[in-house]
Amino acid sequence: MQVLRKLLFPISLIYGLIVYLRNRLYDLGIFSSKSFSTKTICVGNLSVGGTGKTPMIELLVKSLSDTYKVAVLSRGYKRKSEGFLLSTTSTSVEDMGDEPFQMKSKFPKVHVAVDANRRNGIIELEQKIKPDVILLDDAFQHRKVKPDFSILLTAYGDLYMEDWYLPTGNLRDTKGEAKRANIIVVTKCPSDISKLVRDSIRVKINPKSHQKVLFSYLAYNKELKGAEASLDSLKGKMVTLVTGIANPTPLEKFLLSEGLKFEHLKFKDHHFFTAEELEVLKEKECILTTEKDYVRLKDKITKLHYIEVKHEFLEDGMELLNTDLQQFMIKVS
Repeated sequence: MQVLRKLLFPISLIYGLIVYLRNRLYDLGIFSSKSFSTKTICVGNLSVGGTGKTPMIELLVKSLSDTYKVAVLSRGYKRKSEGFLLSTTSTSVEDMGDEPFQMKSKFPKVHVAVDANRRNGIIELEQKIKPDVILLDDAFQHRKVKPDFSILLTAYGDLYMEDWYLPTGNLRDTKGEAKRANIIVVTKCPSDISKLVRDSIRVKINPKSHQKVLFSYLAYNKELKGAEASLDSLKGKMVTLVTGIANPTPLEKFLLSEGLKFEHLKFKDHHFFTAEELEVLKEKECILTTEKDYVRLKDKITKLHYIEVKHEFLEDGMELLNTDLQQFMIKVS
């Protein structure tokens, strides 16, 4: 696969040029970016693959929902419905997509909607919900909407500054677009990352004067959910790890560091399991999965555990983020 990606380098040059020209047309006002009266916060990345967008949206929900009326708008990737859809207690994971369904299940008081047309989705939420703030999930490259505040995520092991355009690399947007972010978060760092390494990454990012660069790592909850158990209680059992996420490597490393032995069944991101695959899983003694995969499996598999994950910030990153969020929310539009 790596050889094939290198052979496709000429295509990546064409892709990079197209993306650059598209952004220039937006910058020059030839293509229009629309602002809205409702405050909008965008979370996204410049690359394909997992950077921790869903845990970041969850963190923002927790930070804001006690004080403000919060709505989340997502594309609803691989959902089986079309157009705008506002989640209710009867909405299925197939209709919403796994990540929006997970969000609604976890925060039932938060309004979660899906719409591939972000402009239309915001208009619908303004008319139906009238939220104080709308969180735009995975929307950094969607220039048709001009968000009021943007958080750009880049994974420690796959920094956008060191990447290249699709299909040779993983970049889906030009590196220079990072200038539009208010905060850049380097996610999935080692929990013991040194100040020297953090400083070297800051130099590579070369943030603008208005930008903050924060660092976070993934923290896994050892108290499992679903069929509740502790991670320690699975030791000695025949555990099957089932993942349908972009990058399961951090989870694998964490489980191995905890001394858990397991077989790993890997599926593509947002995978909906077939009847044949479910039959195979039903034969397994003990299944451990991610929260995103759990919402697609919970009504079909018994003895199913899932492990929660969240962002933990290094140094005073959480305080800096909260300060900027609160200043943004009280700012008069």
